[in-house]
Formats: sequence, C-alpha cells, structure tokens
Amino acid sequence: MTTRWGITIPLDGVPLSEQRALIESLPDLGYTDAWSAEANGTDAFTPLALASVWAPSLRLGTAIVPVYTRGPATLAMCAATLAAAAPGRFSLGVGTSSNVIVERWNSIPFEEPFKRTRDTVRFLRAALTGAKVKADYDTFSVQGFTLGAVPEQAPPLFVAALRPGMLRLAGREGDGAIINWLSSEDVRTVAPIVREFGEDKEIVARIFALPDTDAETARGIGRWAISAYLNVPVYRAFHEWLGRDELTPMWKAWDEGDRKGAVAAIPDSVVDDLIIHGPAEYCRERIRAYAEAGVTTPVLAPLPRPGQDPAAVVRALAPKD
Repeated sequence: MTTRWGITIPLDGVPLSEQRALIESLPDLGYTDAWSAEANGTDAFTPLALASVWAPSLRLGTAIVPVYTRGPATLAMCAATLAAAAPGRFSLGVGTSSNVIVERWNSIPFEEPFKRTRDTVRFLRAALTGAKVKADYDTFSVQGFTLGAVPEQAPPLFVAALRPGMLRLAGREGDGAIINWLSSEDVRTVAPIVREFGEDKEIVARIFALPDTDAETARGIGRWAISAYLNVPVYRAFHEWLGRDELTPMWKAWDEGDRKGAVAAIPDSVVDDLIIHGPAEYCRERIRAYAEAGVTTPVLAPLPRPGQDPAAVVRALAPKD
C-alpha cells in the first residue's frame, strides 16, 4: 500500500494567486505530493514554485512537461531552478504530450516521439550534473551547453508512458513512469513492464475524480473528458492495446465527424472504469485500489463540476479528514 497521496495543482475554479491557503492545508489533510500538468492552462513550473514556499513539506513534480515545447537547455534550466528551490523535493516528469498540443497549438512537428523522449532524458541526465554537453542525438544536437546553476540534488526523471516501448524506456532510463487514463485493473498490465528494470521503479498515476457527485452528472462530465482525450491518436492506440473494444463505437463516430454521437457512444462502464466518482469514502477506496495494483504515487486530478467548491473536493479526496 502506498504511503504517498498526491493532487494536481493548481485547482480549477480559483485564481492561482488565491490558492495559498488551500495548498498550505494539503499536508495536514494527508497529502504528500503536489504535481502540475501543462496543456493549455498554467505552465508546469510556476504553481510548483509557489507551492515550494507555501507547503515546504510536499514533494513536487511535473506530470508532465512536453519534450518538444522547450528546447533541451531551457528545460534543463527550468528543472534545475525548481530543484534548487525545493532541494530533494522535486521530480521532473517529461513526455511526448500529443500531436494536438505539439503541432496544432505550438506549431512544432510531432516527429519521432519515442526517440525525442529518450534523447531528452539522456541529455537531462548529463546536463543536470553540470557536465558540459556536446552531443548529436538522433532528434537534436547540443553543442557545448553547461548548466550554470547546478542543483545540489539532481531531480529524479520520470517518463510519461502508455504502451510497451515507452513503458520500457521509463523503466530502463528513467526513475519510473507517469501513467494516466487507465483503470486500476489496467495498472496490472502496465506496471510489470516498467518494473522489468527494477522493483524500485516508481509509478505515478494521474487519476481523474469527481467526488460527491451523482452518477448521471459525473458520467456526463466524464464522457466529454473521455471523448476529448481518447480520440487523440496516442491515447486511442493505448486503449486499443489495452483491448478496450467498448470504445470502438466512439472512435467510429468520431472518425465520421459525429462528435455528439461519439460522446453518446461511450458506455457507462468505461466512464466508471476510468473516472472515480461517487461518495468520498468510495472514491478513496477506488484510489487505494490503484495502489494495490502497483501504483506508488496516486495523484488525483479533479474534474471540474459547476458550482463545486475546490476546497471541498480537496478534503473529499484526502486520505484522512
């Protein structure tokens, strides 16, 4: 059973400048970790920098920073700065992100994602020690970069992973994997691949949750979230690999341009598998099931419900009241 319990920050529905009291309360509620994400909201590093001061006992992590949207040297500098601000408490999670974020939103070619991630991890391993890096990687070259502010402790490196190739990369060259959009039973398929390279490899799972929400409302919100994510090619391929054939009607409708039909085609059973909802105690039991299946650090990612108080959500999902 895990002794770690994380949450995604910042919380939706509250301006970042007003989240201090909420983040300060996390350790007293039993949270050990705060992890950030980066898509189209806040950047990954600023909320963690604030949390490093507001709640200095929390471990902090990025889940994830895309390997395409910052240059290798800039990414090393961002990681080193936060590692210096929170010595021994910061972990860097990197990954490919998706063609939507990389190509459509940032106008960067989404090419050779496996190699780009591998090359970035190898570069960061060297750069974060302060070594001078002069190397031609398969997907980029770095000619003579030396990090000018080397942290006392280099942060652990985690790789966002879905299918076997990236899961093995996370285990072989990373300190562990970051996984998401899967059920607790799916963890039993994923975790052993990472741990082929050591039983001590950490597995961080982002788990989507709607506590204290009636089933109809939760499933409605969940369907929209699932349709937005699991039609993205990398996530679709992941669930095809997992054998989630129940999503075939959704994929078919989406391919035909029928967005409403795609949402409607998602079965209740899939929403219930992938998104935790219901009374708070039941949600906590579901979170513990991920830990029992092999997750080292569950990181809750609350899905916003109109009118719901973010502080109440934090309390509901906490391991203790």
